[in-house]
Amino acid sequence: MPKHSLRETEPAPHVDLREDVARILVDRLDIIISDAIVLFPFSAPQPLDADYCSRLGNVLVQLLATAVREGQVDSRLGLVVNLQRLVAERALPVERLFHFVCLTERSALDELALAERIGSTSESWPLASQLVRRGSFDLLAAFTDRIQQDPSASAVRDRLTTLYTRAMMDAVLGTVLQRAERSHSPVALLVFDVDMLSEINESYGYGVGDRVLERMGIQIREYFRQEDWVFRHADDSIAVLLAETNADDAAALARHVLGMVEERLGFRDHRTETRVKVSVSAAVVAAQQLEGSLVDRERVVFEAEAALARAKRIGRGSIERIEITPSALSLEVAARYLECAPEAVEKLMAEGAIKNTGGRASYVELKSLKEYRKNQKP
Repeated sequence: MPKHSLRETEPAPHVDLREDVARILVDRLDIIISDAIVLFPFSAPQPLDADYCSRLGNVLVQLLATAVREGQVDSRLGLVVNLQRLVAERALPVERLFHFVCLTERSALDELALAERIGSTSESWPLASQLVRRGSFDLLAAFTDRIQQDPSASAVRDRLTTLYTRAMMDAVLGTVLQRAERSHSPVALLVFDVDMLSEINESYGYGVGDRVLERMGIQIREYFRQEDWVFRHADDSIAVLLAETNADDAAALARHVLGMVEERLGFRDHRTETRVKVSVSAAVVAAQQLEGSLVDRERVVFEAEAALARAKRIGRGSIERIEITPSALSLEVAARYLECAPEAVEKLMAEGAIKNTGGRASYVELKSLKEYRKNQKP
């Protein structure tokens, strides 16, 4: 099946621009590394020494320059092997590596913005900055492809579906949200859940349910673009993370996937020779206006799981869409925040203890929620 075409791709940049950007990255390597590691060594409970961070940053900037120049990064490249060794040297969590890549990308863009020919005021700046952001994705993709060849890398790929694991999703989502905040671009998370999978397993055997998930993983991975991340979210669900994708495009993509599943994932009951229909329900969560916000990965996942639960209650093949902003929370997420049931939040809203957001009754104003919680503390 061809890749989706609802979102147009950028035209291929001129080779001279690629060369210019890559050359600047290499020429200013020391400055980029220095800026990137200001906070990174202390971004986790166990600090890292400056020498290690410098060696790691050196490899990342060189890989970023390679990705920009070549338009891709081969996982067999020596620099990727070196990165794998450095990560293994300190057992660096994937999430922390992704955070360092995000900081490196940010520092690289800051240096490029000052460049004479392709600085932030030039006509080529939008394309040059896009090259760097795409390069960050390419080097991370090459790294994950590399470590999945290692038998110890089970935390990267799910064995049944061969999709990235939930642990990888947590790492990638945080990085993508930081990048979206930096570039003022939207982000969407889709979660697809197989309807009545437990009933399929009980009626036809657990092997049938596994095959449905396996086939679903293959179909969805082939449907989305290379730069879209596809994960095994839970036992019976798959998530897709879409950078630079607005709510309308994300919802349209979700509808296409639901149609594809109904068309391709059904199976035949050999006892009765009847065809068994397979459907999925979906959550579409779009986040935008992220500048200076606290729209973190936990909140996005909470919103997705709450929206998916609502879709499942509607019925098979349903889609629940939500657009989140820094100033509003859904009832379900507000309930988690207050450690109570959604019905209790609705009661507080009816009593005027907390406010909804401009007439949207199912959304809570974050500011008033914080004020209420503060006032309830002894």
